[in-house]
Amino acid sequence: MASHIQNDFASGFLDEFKSFATDAIHVGQEPEQWKSMAVVPPISLSTTFKQYGPGNHAGFEYSRSGNPTRNCLEKAVAALDGAQHSMAFASGLAATLTITHLFKSGDGIVCMNDVYGGTNRYFRKVASEVGLDISFADCTKLDVLKAALKPNTKMVWIETPTNPTMKVVDIKGCAELVHEYNKDIIVVVDNTFMSAYFQRPLALGADICMYSATKYMNGHSDVVMGLVSLNREDLYERLKFLQNALGAVPSPFDCYMCNRGLKTLHLRMKEHFKNALAVAQFLEADPRVDKVIFPGLPSHPQYELMRRQCTGCPGMITFYIKGKLEHAKTFLSSLKLFALAESLGGYESLAEHPAIMTHASVPENERTILGISDTLIRLSVGLEDEEDIIADLDQALSAAHPKK
Repeated sequence: MASHIQNDFASGFLDEFKSFATDAIHVGQEPEQWKSMAVVPPISLSTTFKQYGPGNHAGFEYSRSGNPTRNCLEKAVAALDGAQHSMAFASGLAATLTITHLFKSGDGIVCMNDVYGGTNRYFRKVASEVGLDISFADCTKLDVLKAALKPNTKMVWIETPTNPTMKVVDIKGCAELVHEYNKDIIVVVDNTFMSAYFQRPLALGADICMYSATKYMNGHSDVVMGLVSLNREDLYERLKFLQNALGAVPSPFDCYMCNRGLKTLHLRMKEHFKNALAVAQFLEADPRVDKVIFPGLPSHPQYELMRRQCTGCPGMITFYIKGKLEHAKTFLSSLKLFALAESLGGYESLAEHPAIMTHASVPENERTILGISDTLIRLSVGLEDEEDIIADLDQALSAAHPKK
């Protein structure tokens, strides 16, 4: 348990994971591993490594197979996820496709119906085209998930909170249900929105925790990367083989950058939570807003679940602006501090329109079912001063809804 009292805005959530900041700063970074005793791991750009004799090397042969800088990052991430192993990939989708290569034609995959648009597109347009049996289900309802499981199901893909409508999935409940149905089904949790600081899926029964590290884990909007953490040795050996065989690995420079980003993860996430909660409370009280979806608000339908399985909330908020598409567009084009841009989880505040931008690849009829309407706006609340963030949203709402 944490040895200090959490901030008031985090009360009711799980205590901070023990030694999180210490591990983020020190695990995998030991100066003794370098002859120079460098405190900051160097960027090892070499693509190949000299061998003492044929097959007798110092742990590295070729940079796709393994790289010293990548090793430092992977060790740090494993510690933060409470995992035995972690692997870095060229992007979140590279991690997704590598995991999916564990399976063969005819195998079944059940995916949460509300997920990142790229995940939806990959399963629907790529994985299904090579013979995988893809189905989508609302995993927030355990009976719906149970009904979706079939004899050929090999993987269940969960995202929580979901992108973009912020549904919260009971990871422990899903993992127990799935493994009771068939202990060999792999439960994967996309932990991108939460980061390792707020949620540890492996501790809740998931087999694999994955990220688009492009978002909070790196946190500076300057690296595209994926991460996978796990405890099972058999899965690790297979994924390690695939990481090398498929070759979707990140550059050493990007590994250095993400490793650097991890050092302030605990500080950033606390501030994201504080700012997002203030923004969510402001929006919820505003008559120009129809509805706010933020898991840190008591109005969220899974608020209690969120507090049971997480240490806090990230800076992600979705809300429905009153009016029609034109009101949403006017709001977005009137923002000054917020950038109108895709992605999320950086230090800067971003706003986007899921139906037109990040989730345009989701079929329109499914967007309607999921609630991804013309008036839905997604915010990634950054680390600017709270009052400046709220002032920008206020003036943009005024532009969309000028007083008569």
